Amino acid sequence: MGRRRGIDPPLMMEPRRGRGRGRGPPPAIGQLRTKRGRTPAGSVDSLDEPPAHRHRPLPIHPPRQFKFELLLLLFETPSGFAILYIDGMYLHLPDAENIWANFAADYRAQQVVWFKEFKTFSDKSSAISFDTGVDRKLSEMIMKWLWPGQMLVVGKPEYKTIIETNMGVPCLWDETVMEVMWGLKNIMPSLVPQEKSELTREDRLPMSQGLKRLLNGYGFDVKPEMVNERIILTACALLDCQLIDKKHFASLKEVGEHIKDVSGINTENWGILKLATSLMIIFYPEEKIVAGNPKMMFTDAERLKLQEDAQVYNEKILKWASLRIYEEIVCAHEARSANFALLSSLVKEAKQGI
Repeated sequence: MGRRRGIDPPLMMEPRRGRGRGRGPPPAIGQLRTKRGRTPAGSVDSLDEPPAHRHRPLPIHPPRQFKFELLLLLFETPSGFAILYIDGMYLHLPDAENIWANFAADYRAQQVVWFKEFKTFSDKSSAISFDTGVDRKLSEMIMKWLWPGQMLVVGKPEYKTIIETNMGVPCLWDETVMEVMWGLKNIMPSLVPQEKSELTREDRLPMSQGLKRLLNGYGFDVKPEMVNERIILTACALLDCQLIDKKHFASLKEVGEHIKDVSGINTENWGILKLATSLMIIFYPEEKIVAGNPKMMFTDAERLKLQEDAQVYNEKILKWASLRIYEEIVCAHEARSANFALLSSLVKEAKQGI
């Protein structure tokens, strides 16, 4: 499908390649806005990544070892059922608990699911049940889009049992699938515009567990009835910040080891922002450090030593990649603070409304 994959971030520089610039993806939701504007137009994955792979939207796409797998998905709506295709590799990622963020907005979901057909049913309870099995209308819709040997993703464990027993179609249902179904409900108006009925409060339960864990991690106790679109989008922006840090963590830790070896500076307790700032001191000493005060972050001796050894680092680390990584880390640092403050306000407002 031509999707760009994540790349494990090596530190040492390979032979230099072209320096062409791309336009970059749309900025992440809500999102990574700072007092200096939006996130950087491009995205860099490592300190030696070729320019052709710099640009991609968040969340991070599956790494190369995960292959594209097209699955069929049966999505239940208030008045019927919809058939979609879903990129199944998203269901098997190590961090699949973050899959909810792919459904925070419709443009993100377009990278994961594709709508095919929708039909209403006057009596959904008889369309699929243990007593009647799967009625003809629903089974024909499923078989119309099902490929030989393809797995069907379903939203209830009883649907898995009924369809496998009556149709012989292998089905998938688990906690990650439940996260997907929650997300599909979140974007149902744009995903299935033919559905004119609205979801009830019960339809929206249970709350996404991935979203709940993220909110709890920031100290917010949010009940399912408090969740609204603005809370979801702001939480997604915070997740984007975390993913930026995660994307560059290993590479910047290698930078720290390299600084220790070359300049003899102990970087064991340096955070990711300080490590990124050290690259600016090395390669762009005349540039303004826009996050924090370098005189507070580093001693005079550390700053001088890093600049003295710049030529050694220049032979080992890509200079342009260092700047892009610094820009992303700073943007995430500022956006995290801004979106945390916004989320605090939104949660307080939601509590007062229940």
